[in-house]
Amino acid sequence: MGSTGDKVKGMANEAAGNVKQGVGKATDNTKLQTEGKVQEKKGEAQQAVGKAKDAIKKGIDKA
Repeated sequence: MGSTGDKVKGMANEAAGNVKQGVGKATDNTKLQTEGKVQEKKGEAQQAVGKAKDAIKKGIDKA
């Protein structure tokens, strides 16, 4: 997957995780809150991978 795809999937996972956390808090559902936190962190990691791929590509392009 390309860097853009990683970043887009990461943003989607982060957003979905935030929604799950909000619903979990509103309904006092700790399991849903936890799932939301995990999904949010997964999204953050995916975005980091995309950014790292961009940095590597820029470094290769300069060589």
